[in-house]
Amino acid sequence: MALKARGTVAAIDVGTTKICTLIGDLDLNGEVRVLGIGVTTSRGMKRGVIDDMVEAAGAIRRSVELAEQSAGVKVSSVTIGLAGSHVACMNNKGLTAVSNPNRPIDAGDVERALDSARTIAIPSNREIVHVLPRHYVVDGHEQVTNPIGMHGHRLDVEAHLITGSVSAMQNLKRCAITAGVQVDELVLEQLASADAVLDEEERRHGVILADIGGGTTDIVVLLNGAVYHTAVLPVGGNSITNDLVVGLRTPFHAAEEAKEIYGHAIPSAVGMDETIELEAFGAEGRRTVNRRRLCEIVQARMEEILEMIAQEVHRMGLDELAAAGLVLTGGASNLLGTEKLASDVLQMPVRVAYPHEITCKTDIILNPAFATSIGLLSWAARQRGLRPAALPEVRPARAPSAEQWTGWMKKLQTAVKAMLP
Repeated sequence: MALKARGTVAAIDVGTTKICTLIGDLDLNGEVRVLGIGVTTSRGMKRGVIDDMVEAAGAIRRSVELAEQSAGVKVSSVTIGLAGSHVACMNNKGLTAVSNPNRPIDAGDVERALDSARTIAIPSNREIVHVLPRHYVVDGHEQVTNPIGMHGHRLDVEAHLITGSVSAMQNLKRCAITAGVQVDELVLEQLASADAVLDEEERRHGVILADIGGGTTDIVVLLNGAVYHTAVLPVGGNSITNDLVVGLRTPFHAAEEAKEIYGHAIPSAVGMDETIELEAFGAEGRRTVNRRRLCEIVQARMEEILEMIAQEVHRMGLDELAAAGLVLTGGASNLLGTEKLASDVLQMPVRVAYPHEITCKTDIILNPAFATSIGLLSWAARQRGLRPAALPEVRPARAPSAEQWTGWMKKLQTAVKAMLP
């Protein structure tokens, strides 16, 4: 069955550790409903960017095939998450004269103001991905959230612009095409994660979202419901695993498994004499190590990641404005003790966030590790203007004729008589 134009959408999170394809639609409540899931180990990726085109395309293809089999539909185009240290941001202002001051400001006026903000000199090897309005100004009246419907002669906008490397984005698109799908849109991953896990109170009062993935930590700061800052840090869960490889002299896969099963960001929460057995390099094959030692390594790197988040937000002068504190998501935020460590290090409210407002046949994706994937699917559904699936088409009601009433009553009487003994 082919992918329906308005019925279903698909999204791919091409991460450093995993590639996740989701296919879905909207349920009767307007929430995202996941119909198919395809998760594979990531290949050909390094810190959020393509490192090997052939390996990456193969991994994407396998993920898409698994999702198609799960959903029972064929995917033709997808929304893909954009990440990597090549992503950068800047702020710019735009303005436009309202085309007809005698009528209210409309979407066309807003679009022209945003196009004006997009007009900025950037290097030829970079491209603008998103233009996100911070706030508008209507005839000098500042901090307008939504100018549509207001009257004025001049409309200004202060916007947050996100740019990416042209070559990095072309490589990502080419891998998707090689895997057999067209790319509808590239979406910055932390924006998708924010869609999946933040609530309106946090967005309004100011919040820092940090998505700690395998290769990078993606940051977005929101205030008054708008994006004020974005950043990508070149550290993530793999940095912790690499430290364990060196500190415990164990292969990467064994270190990753030990981190997930035995890791704790608060070493004092683990018994002094508790030991675990790990696979080891060399002739010995396996060795016994102290679990608290493992947790100390985890704590040191996690503290560094948290401090880098704090420094990035402080550099922009936004830390004091984030009344709702820090929201953590991404696979590495699953580590035990992360919430408490972050609260101790940053001295602000902290919570580990799970995706919400979705329905799915399995609970496997109701996990911080899948926040980006779910956010991308939600973004795709919104951009395509999907209506809730299974909602009947609404048509003007028309009174039945006398002949129709007579026919219906006869059918009803016949059906009732057939039910009688």
